Amino acid sequence: MSSAAVFAQAISELENYTACDISDALLKLKVPGAGFISDLTQYSPRNTSSGSIKEEKVTVAPVSTVLFTAKDEDPATTSSRPAPNFPKNTHWVDNAVPGTFAILQQAAGQTNAICGGIMALRMKVLGVKGIIVAGRVRDLVELQSTELPIWALGTSTVGSGGSSTPWAREVPLTINGVLVTPGDLAFNDPVNGVVVIPQDKVAQVLELLPKLTSADDKAKADVALGVSVKEAFERHRG
Repeated sequence: MSSAAVFAQAISELENYTACDISDALLKLKVPGAGFISDLTQYSPRNTSSGSIKEEKVTVAPVSTVLFTAKDEDPATTSSRPAPNFPKNTHWVDNAVPGTFAILQQAAGQTNAICGGIMALRMKVLGVKGIIVAGRVRDLVELQSTELPIWALGTSTVGSGGSSTPWAREVPLTINGVLVTPGDLAFNDPVNGVVVIPQDKVAQVLELLPKLTSADDKAKADVALGVSVKEAFERHRG
């Protein structure tokens, strides 16, 4: 089986689990933050059917990254940053990578957005599977019209032009203590949140998941029968 086929099979298997299951496995593997990107809110898609909740499925896809900086930043602070690498005379969004979950990181403390309706639409047209913004978004109705899963730390009415500039693509990012590297897997769970699985941990995560979820199922069954959590955990979690 080719490496691409193996990767596709791994993604298919992961889609049977929840973000909480994934973080349990990553915690066992001592991955910082158990891969959970904290404090995100899902802004798209929006449930519009009255009186019912539209079912949204787990989405798993490789990560692509975009790092933004502040336009007025002191040049002395850029020494520890990756070199700028966007092709000349291109817009950053036209470099979006099809089939990936695009993760964008904004400079801290800014109140403008770095992703709005036109950017999200372009990414959808190019085949991006979802968008995570470690920063702010705007044009919420337009974002929702893409039906892409889109998460962000907050919103704004202000566009990126005045304060932010795209700096580099396909570079490592650190978001709320979680290292995100291009090629890692973004696990988008619309109920529980977003987890990033380091690409070198995927096989180990898949090996652990059946054992961990089976142990939890047995513990829940015992607790439902009146067994204490302490005893149930001792029986099944070890």
